[in-house]
Formats: sequence, structure tokens, C-alpha cells
Amino acid sequence: MCGLAGMWQASARRPEDALRRLAAAMGEALAHRGPDDDGVWADAAHGIALAHRRLSILDLSPLGHQPMASADGRYVIAYNGEVYNFAELCEELLERGHAFRGHSDTEVLLAAVAEWGVEAAIARCNGMFAIALWDRERRELWLARDRVGKKPLYYGWAGETLVFGSELKALWRHPDFDNGVDRDALALLLRYDYVPSPYSIHRDTFKLMPGALLRLDAEAVARGATGHDPHRDQRRYWDARERMAAAIRAPFDGDIDGAEERLDELLRDAVGLRMVADVPVGVFLSGGTDSSVVTSLMQTLSAKPVRSFTIGFQGSHHDEAPLALEVARHLGTDHTELYVSGADALAVVPQLPAMFDEPFADASQVPTALVSRLARSQVTVALSGDGGDELFFGYTRYERALRNLRLLRRVPAPLRRWLAASARGHGETSRAGGFAAFAAEMGARGIGDVYRNRIVRWRFPQAAVPGAALPPTLYDQAEPLDGLGTPGDAMMLADYAVYLPDDLLCKVDRASMAVSLEARAPLLDTRVAEFAWSLPLAYKRDGGSKRLLKRVLKRYLPDAMVDREKRGFGAPVTQWLRGDLRGWAEELLDPARLRREGYLDADLVHGLWRQFQAGERRWHTHLWNVLMFQAWHAHWRAQREATTSAAAA
Repeated sequence: MCGLAGMWQASARRPEDALRRLAAAMGEALAHRGPDDDGVWADAAHGIALAHRRLSILDLSPLGHQPMASADGRYVIAYNGEVYNFAELCEELLERGHAFRGHSDTEVLLAAVAEWGVEAAIARCNGMFAIALWDRERRELWLARDRVGKKPLYYGWAGETLVFGSELKALWRHPDFDNGVDRDALALLLRYDYVPSPYSIHRDTFKLMPGALLRLDAEAVARGATGHDPHRDQRRYWDARERMAAAIRAPFDGDIDGAEERLDELLRDAVGLRMVADVPVGVFLSGGTDSSVVTSLMQTLSAKPVRSFTIGFQGSHHDEAPLALEVARHLGTDHTELYVSGADALAVVPQLPAMFDEPFADASQVPTALVSRLARSQVTVALSGDGGDELFFGYTRYERALRNLRLLRRVPAPLRRWLAASARGHGETSRAGGFAAFAAEMGARGIGDVYRNRIVRWRFPQAAVPGAALPPTLYDQAEPLDGLGTPGDAMMLADYAVYLPDDLLCKVDRASMAVSLEARAPLLDTRVAEFAWSLPLAYKRDGGSKRLLKRVLKRYLPDAMVDREKRGFGAPVTQWLRGDLRGWAEELLDPARLRREGYLDADLVHGLWRQFQAGERRWHTHLWNVLMFQAWHAHWRAQREATTSAAAA
């Protein structure tokens, strides 16, 4: 796993030494993503520079150094991630006459581009990656991201210069990057706890979407952000919505026994590919279905005990460590568990703005950071169980949404309209449950609207962010699958396409890379996803969630370890904000400060804080995402001032 950064000023005004120094500074901001090596490549005549930080996983020798040029010299790449099927691609390329100096997947990727072209080569890759590729012949820059969005890639304009990188902190190092807060993106943050792609918290700055390519020439760079539309200019080489629709139209034609056998085969191969590394590999084990499936298959494929890691929480009724220990003992893994106190968890909170770079308010970021730190003490790569819920109907909120959809269809349309209008009059109180929350769903046009009401934090975030509008996401579509498949399929698609990459995978990427740990998610292998989409919903939810995945798990664990209640991986935010974090929160939510900064409605926000402290309502989710923005904003301004001072020196 690595970090990449770069810039392109089409007018080519900087001399090469200045260009290289600035690119190196951008790369240095990502040192945590790649502590083993660093490199810079620049072409001052064309104003382009690439920087790379390397975490050595495959081919630990200098032959894996980046930025790397293709054998014919046409392409230069800075690449973050792993192409798991690189050995298969290598064999095919050898047959076509290519030769390789080392055995890194980067060299294979470059040869694939030289052989088949950028788009065709990327489409052949099974992996997680973010790529910046310069075509010296055509003078084009390509940016690419893996299908599900495991690896991040930001880009934007710093004055007249295009800047890009694995994290925003690299873009901040450019002295001309003074892009302020995008109010619309802030409203999205309050609604979802994260900023969905392709939006970013900064103006004139974007995320590359999962499964997307962006080709830029000098003319496109010169037009700048005012001429850029990410929805138009980012081209999808793989689209989850299209692939799910295709899978539904060509469903799996076997019985559930055949589906179980096929899923086991696919998961074995996906896990095996992700165990390939020239460094120690382990696994996050919570004791739940998803991580237990991954751990079971790893141990089956390993000749020695797999290293598994679990975080336990002292005095918490959500503690999963005993379940994980039970699974580890049955499988015979080399298990490490660490019980942490509330103080241990709270110590992570001040680090979150620097760790995440963009305001991010999923409170499970704290335990994720702790388990990543634990794993990094022994391994460099850790497999995770991410993706099981979104592919195999794992969330209880899916059942609740289906129940509410059935109820909604029984209510006459005039009454539904009246109830929905009543809910709008309640404002944010319609988020608090009971009749008001039910009434808010009465305006739903389809399962997409019903489900969105199940997952949002601020129902009307524009009220808290003066001047903001809510940009559309897949969650705003009444029928995310246009009526194809079942409502359950539509909800899983929305989560797979938005929540998974921009919340769950972002959380794991930032928390793991903060300690230079590579996280791999075999359940998110594209072949597994497309197979899951081809299955009837009854194979996933009949008799409980994750039916088929649990059938596979029962091949490796006793039924009693499989058939148990799902537990969350969260943090006691309410307790924190009424206890040890109260002073920190009060400073960030001070009305005078909010008015001075001018992004949030001070009276509305502080009113929720007073109600929360008085115990009137559980506004902890609303307040946590406001606090994450406030803490991030302070961090960003400090970083911006440091960059400005350094440039002036």
C-alpha cells in the first residue's frame, strides 16, 4: 500500500528543481502511507510532476520503486494499491513478448497498459487501486480508481494548477490551494456523516468515484474547475448499478446447495489472492459472520496459524472480544486481543482530523484506529470482513425499511401527503422517532426514499448550513434500480455504491494507513459481488440475515458460533459528550465561534447541544458530525497557515 500525489500546470511555469521540491513536499505529507521508500518524477517542459510514498508489500527490492516508467518509456505511473491477479496478467504478458526486471504488480500494470491501452488494462485488473498515469506521447494524464472504491483519490485546482493525491493533506501542501469549504458538501456531511463521491469538503475539489477513469489533457487543465463536471468527465469503466442490473437479468439458476458451493469456491480464491505478500499477513477478527468467514478461509489455506486481532472494550455490553476468542480457539489462530479503556478510546479523538483529512463522523472510526494499531504491531497486511452486510442483506435496517414500505402502501395517498407535510413542520424533531419519524416517511415515492429516512442523521441539514443546497446522490432516487429486482436489492445497491466506499472503506483506509497497515477485503472481490447480485433475495434473508454466507461459515464453525445476534462496532458517543469530551465539545460549539466562522447556524446547533446536555433528546449523532466538522476546520486552517508561512519563508 502506498500514497501518491502530483500536479500539472499546463503552462509549465516552474523550473524543474522547484517543481520537484513541491511534488516532494506533497508526497511527504503522505509519509504514513508509505514509510519504506519515496520518489519524485518531473517533466518541467510540460509542468507535470508525480510523487510516491511506498509501503513495500510485493517485491521489496528497489525494482518496485515508484514513480515507475514503462519499458518503452511512454508511460510513468504513481500507483497506490494491489492488483491481486498480477501473476495471471504477468503470464499472459510474457507470452506476448514482455520481459520483467522484478516481480512487482506495478511493473505488470505498466506492461498491461502498454499492451492493451489504459482502459482495457484497468478493466482486466482485479484489485484495489488508485492510479495516476502520465502518457508522455499523447501528453495526457489518467486518474483511475478501483471498482468498489477501496483506495482514495482526490483531485482539484490550486489556482491554475491541477493537484491530486491519495489524501487532501497532499493537496494542502500546494501554496495556491486555498479552496474554502463547500457548503453543499457540508450539508451532505450533516446528512450522512461523510461527504459522498464525487463531492469533497473543499470547493473546486473532487473525489474520483469508484470504478471511474478521468482523462485530462492540457486544455482540460487550463479550463480549470469552472469547466469541470465530475459527473460528466469521470467515465465509469465499471458501474455497480449496471452490473447488478445485469446480474439480476441473468440470475443464478442453481439451488441453494449449489449457491453455497459456488460462494465457498469464490471466497476461497478471493481470500487466497489477498494472502499473497512478501510481508506478514493477519486478519481483523470481531467474531461476527463476515470476519469469521474470512478468518476461517485464511486458516484453511494456511500451513501455520493465522495471526488474528481483536479489540475488547472494558465494561461495554457491545464487547465482541469473547466471541472472537471463541472463534480463534476453534480455528487455532495465533490470536491477540487487547482490552482498551474509555481513556484509550478518547485519546484517539484529537487525532481524527489529521487522520481523516476530510470531516468524517462515523464514530466506529475510533475502535477501527485502535485495532489497526494493534495489528500493525505484528503484521503489515490485515484482511477484513468488509462488504458482507451490503452483499448479503446483513443490516437490520433493511427489514425495518421493508416493513415501513409495506405500511406506507396501505395508507391512502391524500393522508400520506398530509402526514409528510406535518413532518416537515416538525423540522429535525422528525428524526427523533415515534409518530413524527413515521410521518416523515409518508412522502416517500419508493423504497429509495423510505430507506434514506432510515439512515440520515440531519433530516433537513440545509437549515443548519445557511446558503447550502443538497447535491443529489444515489440515495435520493426513489427507485435506485428503476424497479428492477426487489426493494431489498435496491437498498443493498445504494449502500454498496455510496455508504460502503465513502464511509466504511474510507474509515478502514485512513485508520489502517495512519499506522502504515494495508487492509484487504476479500468479500469485496468483484466476482463475489456479481455472484451475490445474481442470487434470489431468499438466499440471503430467509430465516434471518446473511443466510447463504452463514451456510458457508457453518462448514468451518459449529452452528452455535454462527447463529448469534449481530453486534455493532461503535463507540459510546453519548457517554463521551456528557462526560470526558464535554469541555472539548463546548469549546467547538461555542455560539460566538460558530457565528465568527460562519458555516453553521449557531442558534440551531447550540440549541441542540443544550437539549442534549439536559437529557431532553439523544442528539448525539447530530452533534458528533458537527463536532467532527468543527475539529477538522480548526486542523485545516492550522495546516493552511503552516503552508502559507513555509511558502513565504
